[in-house]
Amino acid sequence: MKERELRLALVCYGGISLAVYMHGITKEIWHLARASRAFHDGVPSGNSSEAVYRKLLEDLETACGVKLRVMPDIIAGASAGGINGIFLAQAIETGQSLDPLTDMWLDNADVEKLLDPDARPARRITKFWATPLVWMAARHPGDTVERTVAPDTREEVRHKLSHFIRSRWFEPPFGGEIFTAMILDAFDAMEATGRGPALLPPGHPLDLFVTVTDFEGHPQSLNLNSPPQVVETEHRLSIGFRARGHGQRNLADPAELVFAARATASFPGAFPPFTVRELDRVLKRRHRAWPTRDAFLARALPRHAARGRAEDAVLIDGSVLANAPFAQAIGALRNRPSRREVDRRFVYIDPKPGHRSIQLNRHGEAEEASSGEDAPLPGFFRTIFGALSDIPREQPIRDNLDAIDRHSARIRRMARILTALRPGIEAEVESAIGGMLFLDRPTPARLSAWRSKAQQRAASSAGFAFPAYGHLKLSGIVEDLADLLFHLSGEESPLMRESYRQALWGHVRSIGADQLTEDVGPASAPVGFFRQHDLTFRIRRLRFLARRLAETLEVEGAADDAVIQKMHDAIYAALSHYTECEGADFYNGEIKAAAREVPNDPGAALEAVAQLRGLRERDEAADMMLADALAALPRAARRTMLLAYLGFPFYDIATLPLLQGHGMDEYDPVKVDRISPEDCSAIRSGGAEATLKGVEFNNFGAFFSRAYRENDYLWGRLHGVERLLDIVISACPAASRLSQEAVHQYRRTAFMAILDEEEERLDHAADLIASLREEIG
Repeated sequence: MKERELRLALVCYGGISLAVYMHGITKEIWHLARASRAFHDGVPSGNSSEAVYRKLLEDLETACGVKLRVMPDIIAGASAGGINGIFLAQAIETGQSLDPLTDMWLDNADVEKLLDPDARPARRITKFWATPLVWMAARHPGDTVERTVAPDTREEVRHKLSHFIRSRWFEPPFGGEIFTAMILDAFDAMEATGRGPALLPPGHPLDLFVTVTDFEGHPQSLNLNSPPQVVETEHRLSIGFRARGHGQRNLADPAELVFAARATASFPGAFPPFTVRELDRVLKRRHRAWPTRDAFLARALPRHAARGRAEDAVLIDGSVLANAPFAQAIGALRNRPSRREVDRRFVYIDPKPGHRSIQLNRHGEAEEASSGEDAPLPGFFRTIFGALSDIPREQPIRDNLDAIDRHSARIRRMARILTALRPGIEAEVESAIGGMLFLDRPTPARLSAWRSKAQQRAASSAGFAFPAYGHLKLSGIVEDLADLLFHLSGEESPLMRESYRQALWGHVRSIGADQLTEDVGPASAPVGFFRQHDLTFRIRRLRFLARRLAETLEVEGAADDAVIQKMHDAIYAALSHYTECEGADFYNGEIKAAAREVPNDPGAALEAVAQLRGLRERDEAADMMLADALAALPRAARRTMLLAYLGFPFYDIATLPLLQGHGMDEYDPVKVDRISPEDCSAIRSGGAEATLKGVEFNNFGAFFSRAYRENDYLWGRLHGVERLLDIVISACPAASRLSQEAVHQYRRTAFMAILDEEEERLDHAADLIASLREEIG
């Protein structure tokens, strides 16, 4: 049975009240991940759409010969999409339920609950001058409410709209602390649901990013030729969380997740800017500790924290400058282990593609942009608000997609090169080690000796290409060490960073580690330096071995499943011995003290790092694990894996220069899928205008009515299941995909299951559900 991982990198756009719609989609992603985990663990699945996903995965295994595991392992979001992404990541990592977020959106995402107490008309003298505005917005014949709101909800919307308009002027109407408390309550409710199995396999990382805008900005130094240094103000922030999948599965302290959620969704004009003090007040009222506060602020707001001013940072909505945070998700691709064949998808949720914010004319009426030769240029207010809001938020993602295309092209190129090189490399390895290699039991000592011989043969065979490869490796090692030690030192200045680089390079030259020649020997200074410090080569080699296992023995090998699994486990156990050295939290106070002395004594700092990492001891442990697993394989399978492991230096010499010094973890091209109302027509065509209520009032519509929110949440689930079924089915070979009739039946079953599940919860959507049942047929 061919196993494949469908990995989802999810990018969630901002959308104000369309957050409710997007939550419906992310909830379907949660259901799909739960179904996949249950399918692979061999345990029962839940009901509703989760049961449909489970049935689909079982049928694909039978019909297409592919055992598919669905893994949402990268999540990036801005604003409303950031909140949904944070909660989804927490549910994936902890196994908690996502239902409390549904309750928060449906019950609490309402203007009357979000209004700050000081902004409520009942608490202040009603502004008599606001009355005409209320009438203009909601009372004159043919107004927006009368044209777009169903008769049975018009009074509710008009009532709440009048309160919203008559709230305090020139200050945000919504309460920041109210919103913070709501988010915290939702996380507490998730915790109360209990923890279950994580939705990702053990050891697989989960990356979460949310964008934030630093309103005042923070100074950032840049090195130039002249003047030597300048200072610019940086406003972009990205708050990241990474769960490594080991030990207790926990994404972060809930207070940190609340910080990120409240900051990324601090929509300008609606909510006050977010500050650390706001969260501190909410936690203090609840007598709630935040033990990781200082460490988190140093990581999330490093510039502010270094100056002792983290509490003064003013943070506003992340979508102001980065509404589609693809860059962070693309960056996370470098750290993904590849266990078997991977189908990597970037899935972005855009709730309103092409739907621009409404522009008002001087009479307060909506107007559409004119076109043609005689069309007037944009007026004063339209130009200002377009520059401040629409253009940054709506900028196309073409640059991001081009970057993904370049990444995929590089992967395809490398795959072709590796395939072409394999016969020659295998012949070189057999020649270097001897033909009797594969008849002997691969003990740890033999494996170490064979590896040394293969590496020496690869170096000598490369000729004049080896020094270039060696210098590229050396440069990567030294630069990584400089970055690590600079970070551990607590320094910030770019000039000091450069002094760290120069000190380390000076030490490397002084010990002769840069004397790389074609005939470099095993006792030379460069080889000794690599043995002490070349962590990334060891990681690249094991990931290459895992890939070879996935594309050969796990697909076409005749070996018993148990011995293949033993080989798989040995590779990843060995890999974990090395990857634990990558994180900054691995390094202790002694090394931090040595790091501060790098400009004066770089050798001591390097020796401290080498001692703590103990790469030679880790090599011995890895040899023991791999030798035991290799010995259990049949001879042909053992030969395949040994040739890959011992031949890796040949592959690395050929490919690392092409990769510009970076390893390649996932070896498969990336595909991009969109989920939006425009892409879903199985039930109703017409896109957002025909289905969503939240698009009204410049995307604030769902905040004015529970019926609106129930409508958008339900459509989010229906659109989500439609597109996710398409994405899962497309992960199978084209020749064996399901027929259109079968796809239609899966959709219909899933649609009906969602309506049956939500009918009791959605009290205000009875007419919609009845209508949908007729439309589905």
